[in-house]
Amino acid sequence: MLYNYMKTTIQINENTLELLKRVRDNTGSNSYDEAINKIILKTITKESFFGYLGKKNRKELLKGLRDKGDRL
Repeated sequence: MLYNYMKTTIQINENTLELLKRVRDNTGSNSYDEAINKIILKTITKESFFGYLGKKNRKELLKGLRDKGDRL
C-alpha cells in the first residue's frame, strides 16, 4: 500500500512504547504506523461466520435439540 505520510508527533509513555515495539516485531511490521494500522484494522474488522457450519443440512443441525415438552 502506498500512503501519503504526514509526520505527526504524539506523546506516549514508556510502557506504551515498549508494547508498540512488541506489536511491531510480532506482526512483522516495518514501522510503528504499520503496526498501529494492523491493530486498528484487526479491531474494527468483523469476522464473518459464513460457512462456519460447513455442508450440514438443516436436519443434521437440528438433530439432538429438545422439543418444547423437554424443557423445564
